[in-house]
Amino acid sequence: MATLARISRRILPRTLSTTLPGRAFSTEVAQPAQNPTPPAPIITESADRVKWDYRGQRKLIPLGQWAPKIAVDAYVAPNVVLAGQVVVYDGASVWNGSVLRGDLNKISVGFCSNVQERCVVHAAWSSPTGLPAETLIERYVTVGAYSLLRSCTIEPECIIGQHSILMEGSLVETHSILEAGSVVPPGRRIPSGELWAGNPARFVRTLTHEETLEIPKLAVAINDLSKSYFSEYLPYSTVYLEVEKLKSSLGISI
Repeated sequence: MATLARISRRILPRTLSTTLPGRAFSTEVAQPAQNPTPPAPIITESADRVKWDYRGQRKLIPLGQWAPKIAVDAYVAPNVVLAGQVVVYDGASVWNGSVLRGDLNKISVGFCSNVQERCVVHAAWSSPTGLPAETLIERYVTVGAYSLLRSCTIEPECIIGQHSILMEGSLVETHSILEAGSVVPPGRRIPSGELWAGNPARFVRTLTHEETLEIPKLAVAINDLSKSYFSEYLPYSTVYLEVEKLKSSLGISI
């Protein structure tokens, strides 16, 4: 028993000495938790910060020596894309989301004509009929929304219905109407003063004199409507107003 007591007295101080540093280490680890790091400051956007548009969409895209041309009083919506050999004449209007791609040949939108929303107009290198492969939309023409025009010719005072497709070399003569959803095959000619419809487009009936008189009136009405949109946009946007406000806030002389 005496021997066991001596052994226990020798071991007990060693165990205490080994456990105490562990306790001290645990207290050291617990100290940082009592003093957490302060939260990051909240950064608020300044009211004078210039807001830029980073979408990257370009309205006018020059290609080589060709650059789109827009008349002074023509209305082209902000999200329209004009590329290459595109000419928009006086009083014409091209509405939201349309794409006029004149990378292979010329595209013309005549006086007081309108190309409505989400239309795609482009041109091929050549036409199967031997006619010029450019896409020509002459005066007082209404092209309905979601239409596709490719290397076709539309003579004055015509109406192209919504979702219509005009293929290469097709010709729509003056005072004609194409119903919505019609498809004009390559090289097809729609005679003057007729109503055509279907896929492929077929003759329906001859237009009355009163109906032909209403065709340019529709184009003029859309032209008048475009003026209210046109007045909301300046030619070079309103970024200069934000710049002037920023300069005045920083004390820079304007």
